[in-house]
Amino acid sequence: MKRTTVLLLAGGLTAVAACKSTQSETTSVNTETTTEAAVATAETNLDYPDTKKVDHVDNYHGKQVADPYRWLETHTDEVDQWIKAQNEVTQEYLGDIDFRDNIKARLTEIWNYPKYGAPFKEGGKYYFYKNDGLQNQSVLYVQETLESEPKVFFDPNKLSSDGTVALSAFSFSKDGKHVAVGTSSGGSDWNTYQVMDVATGKMLDDKLEWVKFSGPSWYKDGFFYSRYDAPTEGNKLANKNEFHKVYYHKIGTPQSQDKLVYEDKAHALRNFYGQTTDDERFLILNASEGASGANALYYKDLADPKSTIKPIVNNFESEYNVVDNFGDKLLVMTNKNAPRYRLVLIDPKKPQEANWKTIVPESANVMQSVSTVGGRIIASYMKDATSQVVVYDQNGKQLNTVELPTLGTVSGFGGDQKDKETFFTFTSFTYPPTIYRYDVANNKVSLFRKTEVNVDTDAFETKQVFYTSKDGTKVPMFIVHKKGLKLDGTNPTYLYAYGGFNISMTPSFSIANMLWLENGGVYAMPNLRGGGEYGEDWHKAGMTPNKQNVFDDFIGAAEYLINQKYTSSERLAVAGGSNGGLLVGAFMTQRPELAKVALPAVGVMDMLRFHKFTIGWAWVPEYGTSDDAAQFENLYKFSPLHNIKEGVKYPATLVKTADHDDRVVPAHSFKFISELQAKGAPGNPYLIRVDVRAGHGAGKPTSLVIQEYADTYAFIYKNMGVNPYEGEAQNK
Repeated sequence: MKRTTVLLLAGGLTAVAACKSTQSETTSVNTETTTEAAVATAETNLDYPDTKKVDHVDNYHGKQVADPYRWLETHTDEVDQWIKAQNEVTQEYLGDIDFRDNIKARLTEIWNYPKYGAPFKEGGKYYFYKNDGLQNQSVLYVQETLESEPKVFFDPNKLSSDGTVALSAFSFSKDGKHVAVGTSSGGSDWNTYQVMDVATGKMLDDKLEWVKFSGPSWYKDGFFYSRYDAPTEGNKLANKNEFHKVYYHKIGTPQSQDKLVYEDKAHALRNFYGQTTDDERFLILNASEGASGANALYYKDLADPKSTIKPIVNNFESEYNVVDNFGDKLLVMTNKNAPRYRLVLIDPKKPQEANWKTIVPESANVMQSVSTVGGRIIASYMKDATSQVVVYDQNGKQLNTVELPTLGTVSGFGGDQKDKETFFTFTSFTYPPTIYRYDVANNKVSLFRKTEVNVDTDAFETKQVFYTSKDGTKVPMFIVHKKGLKLDGTNPTYLYAYGGFNISMTPSFSIANMLWLENGGVYAMPNLRGGGEYGEDWHKAGMTPNKQNVFDDFIGAAEYLINQKYTSSERLAVAGGSNGGLLVGAFMTQRPELAKVALPAVGVMDMLRFHKFTIGWAWVPEYGTSDDAAQFENLYKFSPLHNIKEGVKYPATLVKTADHDDRVVPAHSFKFISELQAKGAPGNPYLIRVDVRAGHGAGKPTSLVIQEYADTYAFIYKNMGVNPYEGEAQNK
């Protein structure tokens, strides 16, 4: 399919914005058992801001449910004042941790290294993204050949003084003369599209607003894109998004003249994403009713002026992803009757499944992505959450496998059928992203660009274990730590997971994780049910009504780490973002004694009302909805907001969100922390950290990211009674 770089993940929840560490100083954390005195000094009683309660009660199928903080769902001056007051308490607490500045300094030091993206080719030239080290946004460079001097092509850092305007989409026309540029402000999912003249670098007058969950897909002298109608009233960052439409924009014309290509007036809660094939023969429309993967598929034969949009698959039972077209046939990756995916060839004029031709059948491993380059089909697979790459000819005959350095994760392999080379990036927990060139015809892999970091990554080791969850299911988990780690139950441990939306958590390098690891910490990442690591069956095992399996898997991971003496409950921090924020919220309300620190970020905390805001309705297939009596009962059992109990001592909690998050609106976090501060037993701090001019996580400036990690680590260490820079308990 035509290359469209969409830098903001669309369509629902993502695993962004969760704390994933960096490197730190060479000083090691003191792993001696924390004394009672040290634990006592970590306890604190804070004077939280007064949060008013309103007398609001909802009736859910005969059950009365109070919602005293409903007013925090609005965007008013009163809410802004509440945010300011909460941030002041949080920043005063964090500012009183004397080693926070040391953490930030080390993070800044090790963050400052060049970060490259893999090259890609457009209009006969090579392009790549690069961040010099501490730039807020990565810069797009261009070079005539791989050996010529790169030149800056587009620098999003010039779009704002504080780095909060980010590049969200970038798509070249087929002739390479124009590029559609998408930007987002303050972390919002709302995008603005413009058109740049490649030769001059100047923006044309074209300006498209209210674009969301889209990518520009070129056809002739314009492109297809998706948007909503402009909000007419209320809060544009919280209002429910309805009636997604597909338009065609012709270069040089105002948005008001864009041609409406497709809409569905009968179904307000469907999203439509348009893509053109590389040869611009077909327009493919992906229609979704939720964010869990299943979609319908429509097409238009652009070679026939009289053609209309017709269905290929007109239900939402399985997932279909058009990879390419071979003439008048479409190459489609699908999990229809293949939970681990297969590759089929479909004639859109005869779309019935009986007419499909299997090109690559389902295998024991999960097919994760497919590309077509140089007359080959390149398929990336997952085996126990690590990558394998297999190359086929266009008839599905296996030709070879691509040699990878070790167990880890690959991405890339983009390009066109005419290309003789492609590039991919390999990474793992202790393997910084490294770019390789792949000679397609000769199956040769060569190092293209190695990443150099200011950390001894050879000092750490990664292992994969399989532990038993509550119902007997075996769940894999990666554990990373210093070589020679003593299993004495005293190691500070950071347990991070996601568990939902068919999203797979695979090994990847985080410079922030290095800080945790070099100070003697353990980083653990389990592959919970609800993810895609073992295909659709694994995903469905963590969807409604089976969502509790995900929480049980996470609890099981914590118990394993404690039982195997990697850590103890006094030295365990649990973290997750978005759907992972829900995970942490459920964990801490179901097993509050199991961890010392809880870090729910941009989480879905009110499971009874999530579908009322922005794109929240798209998560109903994953979670269920309180509008249904049986699903309400299930949601009510684990909804973090509704399961905080009076007088229970919960883990030290730092809730993280952002005022411009229009994916998971911050009201979830606002209401959760208000309930926690009102009901939680004293002793541990219950704080919220609200980023200003930031969103769900994508596009966040480097400066804000570093500060967030510094605050997060300082909070963890203080509440574990550990000073990473003095090797003794923090007694401040």
